[in-house]
Amino acid sequence: MSLLKNNRDFVVPGTEIVKSMDYLPGKNCFRDGESIIAKRLGLVSIDGRVTSVIPLSGVYSPKVGDMVMGKITELQSSGWIVDIDSYFDAYMPLSNVNEFIDTRRTTLDKYYAIGDVIYAKVVVVNGDSIHVSMQDTRSRKLRDGRIVKVNNAKVPRLIGKNGSMISLIKQGTNSRIRVGQNGFACLEDGNIELAVKAIKMIEKESHTEGLTEKISELLDIKPPKGEEYEEKKQQESERDETNQD
Repeated sequence: MSLLKNNRDFVVPGTEIVKSMDYLPGKNCFRDGESIIAKRLGLVSIDGRVTSVIPLSGVYSPKVGDMVMGKITELQSSGWIVDIDSYFDAYMPLSNVNEFIDTRRTTLDKYYAIGDVIYAKVVVVNGDSIHVSMQDTRSRKLRDGRIVKVNNAKVPRLIGKNGSMISLIKQGTNSRIRVGQNGFACLEDGNIELAVKAIKMIEKESHTEGLTEKISELLDIKPPKGEEYEEKKQQESERDETNQD
């Protein structure tokens, strides 16, 4: 019998908690052979023979393919440490940027310095190892604009089905908006104050009916045809996911 984690230990998805057939997987865990593996970010809970994970809400759990906003916090010999507001910082190796950088002739801060904010793609998630990359056409250093924090759980609602909600805000404010799955939005140009107001309304009223109509009224534009129908479908999907949890 091998108990690899203790009660109240912090775990991330994929962490092996126990390797023994004497224990049973509880909530937010699954069995893989003799091992019990964490499915969610949270704290270990061992009750007799049942091993569970108490999820930590509000913490961004990165997935490969996510676009995120992060701040450079440290320079290393072969890359950068990036704070993406998650349970671990991300790493951006030299191989994940578009420029060829000869570290014998220049310093890394010439390209990305401490304090710089980037819009990058998550390319590796393996336990406590998270890598981001600038090798995506959407990636860039964010030099201008206003950064707005949003509850990361509300990001799908902010974006909308097929980008419908964020497109509505862009149309109504003439702003350029980039949204990170980790709960940050960067707004440039146009009526930024109105865009912020719309984003905060979505965050506050994400589970209410008629939200698209409210946003359209706020922005003084007509909602796209069929938008309310798509909105209801998304609300039903969100409720189904909540019930499954």
